[in-house]
Amino acid sequence: MIKRTLYFGNPAYLSLSQKQLSVRLPEIQKNKNLPDSFKKEAVANIPIEDIGIVLLDHQQITITQGLLSALLENNTVVVACDSTHHPTGLLFPLSGNSVQNERYRAQLIASEPLKKQLWAQTIAQKIKNQQSHFQDLDLNNNLLKQLAQNVKSGDTNNNEATAAAYYWQNIFKAKKFSITNSGINLPFFRRRDGDPPNALFNYGYAILRAVMARSVVSAGLLPTLGIHHSNRYNAFCLADDLMEPYRPYVDRVVCNLICSHGISETLTKEQKTILLSIPAIDVVIDKENSPLMVATQRTAVSLVKCFEGTQKKLAYPDWNS
Repeated sequence: MIKRTLYFGNPAYLSLSQKQLSVRLPEIQKNKNLPDSFKKEAVANIPIEDIGIVLLDHQQITITQGLLSALLENNTVVVACDSTHHPTGLLFPLSGNSVQNERYRAQLIASEPLKKQLWAQTIAQKIKNQQSHFQDLDLNNNLLKQLAQNVKSGDTNNNEATAAAYYWQNIFKAKKFSITNSGINLPFFRRRDGDPPNALFNYGYAILRAVMARSVVSAGLLPTLGIHHSNRYNAFCLADDLMEPYRPYVDRVVCNLICSHGISETLTKEQKTILLSIPAIDVVIDKENSPLMVATQRTAVSLVKCFEGTQKKLAYPDWNS
């Protein structure tokens, strides 16, 4: 079952009631002119077991310790946003799997050659999916195709960076963007703090990161220890590694959003609503249609099998399968 993604963008009281997330609105609860019966009926309840991600996007949201504990026990990711409405932190359970200890051990003793091979698989599939996205946009994808086919162990030739430079320099040259007059300044530079529509990509990737991190923890893996990323200040290196082949799917959502709604200096509620659908979009993994949130779980479990020596290939989504 696909877990629900809940977004809270207004002041709210969030608490635990009979194994459900209970939502109360301050403007109703504090209104002395409303009868208690109405206030009681105005409370919304969502079963904890149905929730996969909770996004808190307002400075006046109050959440109880009891609810936080229940969400973490359910392996729910809690995402906190800052005053600019961008995700700024993730909260996860310390223990996400009953055999977590032995999986930690397998992850910790994984050899460098194995990790380099896994990283090569990761980058090859990422570039392959970028190539497929370009093909859908009727853009020249020959260079991306060549780069995907020639990724070496550990990506020593840095094909990922070469592909990324070409990808972002050309993606908004597609005819669909010129026709819709989307207002994008060319050449486009992909930077976290860059001009619009960078904020749309940032928001989409933050949601993808939360989904992948949840799957990593659920699989009993240590999210801090990546197969490639090793930033000492990054607590989710492994999630950042495994999400790479999924990025083009977020790019497709953002590109379609730009064509239908244009871009703006700040993210609108409508734009966020569309981006929050990312965990439920369909991808093809092992030649089967699967919601992205389910696919990330399969990817994480396949990594466990690679660490344990029972499998040699990571399960990643393939755009054209």
